[in-house]
Amino acid sequence: MTSFYFRAVASDGRLRTGNLTAPTEKSVALELRKQGLTPVYVGPPPGGFSLKLPSFSGGKRRDVLLFTQELSTLLNAGVPVDRALTITSELTEKPEFRSVVMDVVRVLKGGKSLADSLAGHPEHFSDLYINMVRAGEASGSLAPVFERLTDFERTRDDLRSYIVSSMIYPALLCLVGLASILVLMYFVVPRFAAVFEQSRMAMPLPTKIMLETSRLVRAYGWIAITGVLLGLAALRAYIRTKPGRWWWDNFRLKIPLLGDALRKAETARFASAMSTLVANSVPLVQSIGISGAILNNRRMAASLEAVAQGVKRGEGISAPLRRTGQFPPLAGHLLTVGEETGRLDHMFARMAEIYETDTRAAIKRFTSLFEPLVILVMGVMVGILILSMLLAITSINEVAV
Repeated sequence: MTSFYFRAVASDGRLRTGNLTAPTEKSVALELRKQGLTPVYVGPPPGGFSLKLPSFSGGKRRDVLLFTQELSTLLNAGVPVDRALTITSELTEKPEFRSVVMDVVRVLKGGKSLADSLAGHPEHFSDLYINMVRAGEASGSLAPVFERLTDFERTRDDLRSYIVSSMIYPALLCLVGLASILVLMYFVVPRFAAVFEQSRMAMPLPTKIMLETSRLVRAYGWIAITGVLLGLAALRAYIRTKPGRWWWDNFRLKIPLLGDALRKAETARFASAMSTLVANSVPLVQSIGISGAILNNRRMAASLEAVAQGVKRGEGISAPLRRTGQFPPLAGHLLTVGEETGRLDHMFARMAEIYETDTRAAIKRFTSLFEPLVILVMGVMVGILILSMLLAITSINEVAV
């Protein structure tokens, strides 16, 4: 049995907090519902220890996800929108985001719609988010819309977190390996060289190369490191320009194994957004524009302009999408089936599931090959250093004999 912290809303709209002991979080939620409470959060206490991996998706996105999840729970419990927003602001732990929610409440009470109130904070709420809310207000189905937005934000957050966390270990492996070699060349090898200088004996060629490399590292290493840092800063500045971003996005798609994973991740993101928008009756051309805006790869996003033009000409979406050559072939075939069956929203949802799974598999495939390769390269470099030292030691022993 575990003690779980909970936050729940009573029938009068007031917030209740406390702890319950139960086998699982679901058991706590069930017990709260039996008591006439609507559970908003069940889990470890805020700021407490958690065995879950930290999120690398960014603070703003995590705030929006929690906000959407809590608002969905309250709306489904029948709490009015303004009251639900007020409760959500009380549940928000970060002061910055709490002020955003309170401003949304203020604008809403001033007579504007919820979508227009959210639109005042574009740094937190995307065009997709706002258009979904606007569609929900028009159809009188805000609660289901926020359920879909919760699923969309959670799925996007999980996929992004998986990609980032999968790449952390290979990156650390490279840094540790490189640092180890630099330490050997900068501190260990020079001490070893002193032995040969005292003995005044002829050194083997591999040892000469090793000692000369160590001398260059000690003499010009800081210049090389400064040059690398300046080069990275210049590259980052160039990527921020429109031509630079276009080149960078195109380059990333061509990286073996990793490019395939990135393409599938963008396809999953596009399909998930389209499924959410189309299912809520947002016009197809408008949905394509909104979905393209949330893609990270500008080259793939730009190709959707041609898809939107094809839809306007009455060609459907599958044929123009295939012509772009930017999306996997299966995506076009799935959408063809969706158009033929009249269930395009379901096919987009299925497409998102397929490519989310494929993205995870592609990332796992990349890391499973990259990690041994890094270990092999670092092992060979360290092995060469050790072999050079052993050759030198052997030659000293031979002279001594």
